[in-house]
Amino acid sequence: QGPVQESGGGLVQAGGSLRLSCKTSRTILSVFTSTSMGWYRQAPGKEREFVASIRGSSTDYADSVMGRFTISKDNIKRTHSLQMDSLKPEDTAVYYCYFGDRWGPGTQVTVSS
Repeated sequence: QGPVQESGGGLVQAGGSLRLSCKTSRTILSVFTSTSMGWYRQAPGKEREFVASIRGSSTDYADSVMGRFTISKDNIKRTHSLQMDSLKPEDTAVYYCYFGDRWGPGTQVTVSS
């Protein structure tokens, strides 16, 4: 099993969009399709909190992002993504992707008001 790596963070104005991606290296297809994966985030001075997850075709979202964020995955590319729309300043955080029990190093998302 290889590392997990996020990409796509950055600075955006409130109301804008960003798309985060997470690449899972050296994972066979049967493992990828059966493993839970998703995103957490941690804002300054706060605990890490759940954002979204996907396993198979089932998805789950935190109430705070429901209707604004969409999680998806690409089995062939071994990636999962988080489309973030209608971003708010309170979405500012370091976003961490996970695959099973493996975590990426995090990517910063900053939403300016």
